[in-house]
Amino acid sequence: MTSPESAPRAHPIRWILAILLFGVVGTGVYFFWAPGPTAFAEGKRVALADYHDKDPTGVPDELKSASLVERGEYLTNAADCRVCHTVEGGTPFAGGRAFVLPFGTIYSTNITPDAETGIGSYSDAEFLNAVHKGIRRDSAALYPAMPYASYTYMADADALAIKAYLATLQPVHAPALQNTLTFPLNQRGLMRIWSAMFNPDVRYRPNLDRDPEWNRGAYLTEAMGHCGECHTPRNLAFALNNRRKFAGAVQAGWRAYNITSDRDSGVGAWADTDLYDYLSTGHADGRGTASGPMGEAVDASLSHLRPSDLSAMVSYLRTVSSVATGDLPKPQDAPASASFASGDTSLTAPRGRIVYEGACVGCHGWTGISPGIAAANLIGTRAVNDPTATNVAEVVIHGGQRHAPPGPANMPAFGSTYSDSEIASVANYVTARFGSKASELTSEDVAKLRAED
Repeated sequence: MTSPESAPRAHPIRWILAILLFGVVGTGVYFFWAPGPTAFAEGKRVALADYHDKDPTGVPDELKSASLVERGEYLTNAADCRVCHTVEGGTPFAGGRAFVLPFGTIYSTNITPDAETGIGSYSDAEFLNAVHKGIRRDSAALYPAMPYASYTYMADADALAIKAYLATLQPVHAPALQNTLTFPLNQRGLMRIWSAMFNPDVRYRPNLDRDPEWNRGAYLTEAMGHCGECHTPRNLAFALNNRRKFAGAVQAGWRAYNITSDRDSGVGAWADTDLYDYLSTGHADGRGTASGPMGEAVDASLSHLRPSDLSAMVSYLRTVSSVATGDLPKPQDAPASASFASGDTSLTAPRGRIVYEGACVGCHGWTGISPGIAAANLIGTRAVNDPTATNVAEVVIHGGQRHAPPGPANMPAFGSTYSDSEIASVANYVTARFGSKASELTSEDVAKLRAED
C-alpha cells in the first residue's frame, strides 16, 4: 500500500509550462481575434435570403427601377472606389495611388475594363473573389489595403452591379506599379494566412431585432462605405480591432477621429443634423470641416448618396458603443478674444502668431469664428482640440477644399510656403488659442507627416 508521502506528485515545471501556454494562447486569441463589425448590437442574425423585411442591400427605393449600370454607378460611389483607385491628376479608376505604410508603399491597381492591365478579362466569379476574398484573377493574394475584409459583407448582386458599371468606362492601359514592401510582407502568400484569420468571407446578415433603417445603415457603413477601415484601431496584425470600434486611428498621416457616441472625444454631443450635414457636405457648423481623406470620402462618395441612405447611416452610427479616447479633450466652444493681445499665446509660439497673422487671420479671424466663411470656423472643431495637432498641420501643408454647401471654400496649401518649424509653430498657436489644450508639435513631427503623404 502506498503511503501519502510516497504518492507521485505533478512536477511543478509542468504546471508552470501549462500556465504559460494557456497565457500565450489566451493573449494571442485576445490580440489577434476580434468580433465582427456589428457584434456590438445584440440580436438574431439571419441570411439575407431568410430576411423578410425590407432588403438592406442594393440601391434606395427611388433607384430600384434604374438600369443595372445606373445602379452600379450609385453603388460604386457608395463603396468609395474612385478615391483609392485614382492618382491625383490621373484618369479615374486607372490606379497608381500610393499608400505609404510603416513597412513600405502599396500602389492601387487599374480597375478600368482594360483586358491586359485592368479588370476587362475578369469573369463574374473572379471579380467576386477579388472583392470578397482578396484573390486576384491570377490567384495571387491582394493586400488588405484593398478593404476586402469589409467588402466581404457586400451582396453578390451589388458587387456585380459595380462590375457592370466599371465595364462601361473607357479602358486605360495602366500596368500596376511595383510595391515596395519590406520582407517578409513582400511575400504575397502570407496574405492568405492573414485572410484566413481576419476575413470571415461571409455576406451581410440582417439583424432581426433591429429595424430596416438600422440594417440599411449598417450595410452602407460596414459593407459599402467600410468606415471602420479608417476609424477603427488595428490589432498587432493590422486587422480591425472591433473591441474599440470607431474609436479613431491614424491613416496616411491624418487622424481619423473617434466617431462613437462618447460625448467628449466622440460625436455623442453632435445632433443628428450635425452628422447628416457632415456626411453630406463635409461641414457641420460648430463641429468641423472635412479635409484630407475624409474630405475625399465626402466628395467622391458620401455626397452622392440619397438622403434616405445618409439618414440610415446616422441612425446606425448612433447605436455604436461609446468608447472614450483619453487624449482627446472636450472641444472648446467659446470664441477666443477678439484682440490678439488678450490671452495671447505668443510666448509659447511666437513665430506661430506671426504666421497666423500673416496667412490665417483674414479667413479664420482672431476669435476663431470666420468673418464670412462658415467652413473656416475653428471654434468647436475636433482638429483644433486635438493636442497632437496632426490634422491642423496636415491642413496647413495640403490645404482643403469644400465643394458642397456651405462652400465652396478653399483653404490654400502652405506646405511649400512655410518651413517645418513654421508649420509646427502655427499649429501650436492655433491649438493654444482656439482649442482646449495646446499642442507641442515639433519640426521633426511635421517632417514625418510630409514623408507619410
